[in-house]
Amino acid sequence: MTANGLLQIALFFGVLMLCVKPLGAYMARVFAGERTFLSPVFRPVERGFYKLFGVDEDDDMKWTTYAFALLLFSFIGLLLTYALLRLQGSLPFNPQGYGSKEMTPDLAFNTAASFTTNTNWQSYVPETTLSYFSNMVALAPHNWTSAAAGLAVAIALVRGLAKRQEGQSGVASQTEIVASNGATNTAKRAVGIGNFWVDMTRSILYVLLPISLLGALVLVSQGVPQNFSPYTQATTIEGAKQTIAQGPVASQEVIKMLGTNGGGFFNANSAHPYENPTPLSNLLQMLLIFLIPAALTYTFGKMVGNVKQGWALLAAMSLLFLAGVFASYHFEQAGNPQVASQGIETLASSTQSGGNMEGKETRFGIVNSALFATVTTGASCGAVNAMHDSFTPIGGMVPLLNILSGEVIFGGVGAGLYGMLMFAILAVFIAGLMVGRTPEYLGKKIEQFEVKMAMLAVLVLAASILGFTALGANLNLPDKSPLNYYAAGDTHYGATFNNVNNSGPHGFSEILYAFTSATGNNGSAFAGITANTPFYNVTLGIAMLIGRFLMIIPLLAIAGSMARKKIAPVSAGTFPTDSSTFVFVLIGVILIVGLLTYFPALALGPIVEHFQMLKGRMF
Repeated sequence: MTANGLLQIALFFGVLMLCVKPLGAYMARVFAGERTFLSPVFRPVERGFYKLFGVDEDDDMKWTTYAFALLLFSFIGLLLTYALLRLQGSLPFNPQGYGSKEMTPDLAFNTAASFTTNTNWQSYVPETTLSYFSNMVALAPHNWTSAAAGLAVAIALVRGLAKRQEGQSGVASQTEIVASNGATNTAKRAVGIGNFWVDMTRSILYVLLPISLLGALVLVSQGVPQNFSPYTQATTIEGAKQTIAQGPVASQEVIKMLGTNGGGFFNANSAHPYENPTPLSNLLQMLLIFLIPAALTYTFGKMVGNVKQGWALLAAMSLLFLAGVFASYHFEQAGNPQVASQGIETLASSTQSGGNMEGKETRFGIVNSALFATVTTGASCGAVNAMHDSFTPIGGMVPLLNILSGEVIFGGVGAGLYGMLMFAILAVFIAGLMVGRTPEYLGKKIEQFEVKMAMLAVLVLAASILGFTALGANLNLPDKSPLNYYAAGDTHYGATFNNVNNSGPHGFSEILYAFTSATGNNGSAFAGITANTPFYNVTLGIAMLIGRFLMIIPLLAIAGSMARKKIAPVSAGTFPTDSSTFVFVLIGVILIVGLLTYFPALALGPIVEHFQMLKGRMF
C-alpha cells in the first residue's frame, strides 16, 4: 500500500463522516413529520399526492398492513415492468428498434425482479438491448421506488423499537401524539409502525429527489451525457467504424448510486467514461453510495432518543468496512506473485502503479478500484468501476464477504440499517445467554418471537445462496435443454457449470458470487459467468425475490412485536448497547453467525485459489 493510496481512502472516509450528522438529523425530522427547510417547496406536493390517492397520512398501520402494502406495491411494479419490457418494440423512444427478440420472457422476468428488488442485476448488455423508453419508464422508476421502499422499512423498524406505550416516560412518536387526540383511535394506533405510503412519499420527495437533482448537475459538469440523441457513428483513426451509445445517462447515474441500485446505462457500468469520466465523479459516486446508509445510523439514534446508539452501529459498520478495504487494497497492490516470478516489475513506482491492474481502469488505478469494489458491495449497490472477476483471490473475496455478511456494512438504502438491527437483536440475545439475563435492546425485552424472526431471515438468505450455488455447480443439463439455451443467440451450453469462463475454484467462485449477489440484492458479478440463459435468469430472479421479501417480512414482524412492548427500567445488569463492548460483540456476531456459515463454500472458491496462486512461489 502506498501513502497516496491511504490518503485517498482517508479523504473518502473523512468526507463521508462529515455528512453523517447533518443528513441524519434532517432525515429524522422528515420521518417525524416535522418542518424542514424544504417543506415550503415539497409539503404542498406531498399533501397533493395524499389527496389524489386517498391516503390518510395520520393512519398508523399495523405491521401486517404495512407488509401487505409493500408486497402489493412491489408485485404490481414487477408485473408492469415485465409487460413494458416485452412490449418495448411497440413503444416510443426506441431509435435503435429494440424489441421482444432482445428482451426474451426469461430475461424480462429476471430484469423485472432485479429492479423491483433494488438488485439491478443485468444479464444483458444495456446499450444493445433496451430502448430509451424501457430505461426511463420501465426501469428508472424502480431506482426511486425500490430505494424508498427499503428506507421506509428501516424507518418502520426503528419506530417499532422506539415506540413507547402510553403512561411511560419519554418522548412519544408522532403517531402516538396523533392517536392521543382521538380517544377512539388510541388503542388501535398504539401498535402501529407508521404508514407505508407516507414513508415512501417522504423518502422520494425530501431525501432522494433533492440530492439527485444536485448530483446530476455535478455529473453533467464532469462530462456525463444527458440527451435523447440517436447513437453516434464514428470512424477511428485506424478507419474502424464505431457506434457510440448516447442517452439520458446523468439523471439515471445519480439515483443508481444514491439509491444503491447499481444498474448501469452501459454494460461497462461505472468503468465507462460516459458514466464515470473523472476522478471527481468517481469520488462523488462512492460518496453517494454510502451517504444515506451511513446517515441513517444518526437518524436511528435521534429517533430512539439516544444518539450514542446510532454511533455504536456506525462504528461497527466502519470497522468492518475499513478492514475490508485495506485487505482488498493490500492484495491488489501486492499483485500476483507468479507474474512477479517471471521477472515482471509489480512494485509501485513513480512510473507505474504496480500490483494487479488486470480489469482495472488506468484513470482510477488500484486504490480507487479496490475502494469502489468494497464500497459498492458493502452497500448492496452493485455498480462497478473495475471487473471483480479479475481481482486477486483474496482481493475478490472481500466483495463476496461484504455481500455474504447480509449487506450490513453500511448496506443498501434502509436495508443496511434494518440488517444491522437484526444482528443487534441477535447480539444482545447471545450476550444475555452468556450472563444468564433476559436480553434487552433499547429497554425492550428480546424474547422468543424476535429471535425466531431474526434467525429466519439469516437462514433464508443462507439457504438461497448455498442451495442455488450447489444446483448451479452440479446440475448437468443436456445440450438441447431449453434451460441452457442462450437467449441472445444460437449458442448452446451443456451443464450449467460450463457457463463460466474458468474451471476449478475460480469458476465455482463465479457461480457462488452470482447467487450471493442476487440473494443479497447487490447486482455486481464476477463477469466470467454467462448468466443470460433461462436457467440462470429464472433462478437468479427467484433468489432476488427471496433475498428481498423473505428478509423484510420477518423484520417487519419484529417491528410490530417491539412496538407493543413496554420499556423496562435500566438496572445494574442491563447490557449497554451504546458502548465499545457492544460494538465488538456485534461485529463478532456478524462474523460468526453471518459469515461462518459460508466458510466451506469460500474454502472451495477464493481460499483454495489463493493457495494455488501462491504455489509457484511456495514450492
